[in-house]
Amino acid sequence: MPLLGLLPRRAWAALLSQLLRPPCASCTGAVRCQSQDFDIAGQFDPMIPDAECLKIMCEILSGLQLGDFLIKVNDRRIVDGMFAACGVPESKFRAICSSIDKLDKMAWKDVRHEMVAKKGLAPEVADRIGDYVQCHGGVSLVEQMFQDPRLSQNKQALEGLEDLKLLFEYLNLFGIAEKISFDLSLARGLDYYTGVIYEAVLLQTPTQAGEEPLNVGSVAAGGRYDGLVGMFDPKGHKVPCVGLSIGVERIFYIVEQRMKTKGEKVRTTETQVFVATPQKNFLQERLKLITELWDAGIKAEMLYKNNPKLLTQLHYCESTGIPLVVIIGEQELKEGIIKIRSVASREEVAIKRENLVAEIQKRLSES
Repeated sequence: MPLLGLLPRRAWAALLSQLLRPPCASCTGAVRCQSQDFDIAGQFDPMIPDAECLKIMCEILSGLQLGDFLIKVNDRRIVDGMFAACGVPESKFRAICSSIDKLDKMAWKDVRHEMVAKKGLAPEVADRIGDYVQCHGGVSLVEQMFQDPRLSQNKQALEGLEDLKLLFEYLNLFGIAEKISFDLSLARGLDYYTGVIYEAVLLQTPTQAGEEPLNVGSVAAGGRYDGLVGMFDPKGHKVPCVGLSIGVERIFYIVEQRMKTKGEKVRTTETQVFVATPQKNFLQERLKLITELWDAGIKAEMLYKNNPKLLTQLHYCESTGIPLVVIIGEQELKEGIIKIRSVASREEVAIKRENLVAEIQKRLSES
C-alpha cells in the first residue's frame, strides 16, 4: 500500500505532476520544498513493486516535460559483491561507496585518486573496480555480468543480478525499458538501501546559446530499503519497502532557468481572475462577485483590504501574472455590467453581469 494515502497509483502520479510547478509564494526564500516521495510497503513477490516505482518515476518526469531523461539502475548487493570480488576490505565498503557515488560529477581518474590516496585502497583493487564502474547498458549487460569471472563467484552479486534480470522483464512489459540503464557506477551511498537502487538524470537541460549545460545532478532517486522501518519498530517487525523521491527543488531550478531562457515570467500563482474595484466601500460587492467565480470553478482572488487602491490591485496582477481582472464600481453596479480587463494588453470591455462566468470561461479556454 502506498504510504502517502490511498490514491490510485496513476492518480497519485498525476497529482504530483501538478504539484511540481514553479514555486508558490510560500515556497521561496530560505524555506522551500525539497522533495516529494512515493513508497510501497509490504511483502510482495520480487521486483513487481520495484518496477512499478520506476514506471511512476517515468510518468512523472515525462509529464513534467523537462526533456529527455535516463534512469540509472543498480543493486546494492551487486555493489557490495563487486567490492568484495575486487578485494576491497569490508571495513572500507561504505567509504569506497561514497567515492563511487561521485562519478557523475568527477572523472574516473579523480575518483581513483581519492580512493587510493585519501582512503588507502590498494591501486590494483581500484583498477579492478574501474573495470566495472565504467560499464553501463541494458539487460544484455546483466547477462554479461552473470558470466563475469569475479561477480559470478559472489552470492550477493548473483542475487542482485537475478533480481535485475527479472526487473528488466517487467520494465519491458511496462514499455519503459529504453529509459532504464543498468549502470555499475551507481552506488547510492546511503546505508539503508538493501536491494535495487535507481537515479534519474536529465540528458539535456535548457540553456541559452553558448552557455554550459546546467549541472543539477539527479532529479529523482530511490530504491529498496527492507530494514529501515523495522529499526523504528519496538518489536523489530520487518517491513519490506521500496520507494522513490522526486527532487522538487532541482526541478524548480530547471523550470525557472528554462523560462528565463525563453523570456517568460515565472508565475507564483495559478489565479485566473482578480476581482478589483476603483472605489471605496465595495468589499461586499467584491465578495459576492468572487463567490460567483469560485462556485463556477474559476480560480479567483482579491486583496484582503476594505478599500485597496485600483493601481495597487492592477500592479499586483501584473507582478503575479494573473491574466484577467474583473472590475466593479458604482457605475458598473448601476448599469448591471462588469468590466473585464486583459492584464497583458490592458484592454477593457464591458459585459452584462449575468454573462460574466460564461465570458470568463470562454476567454480562459481560448488562452
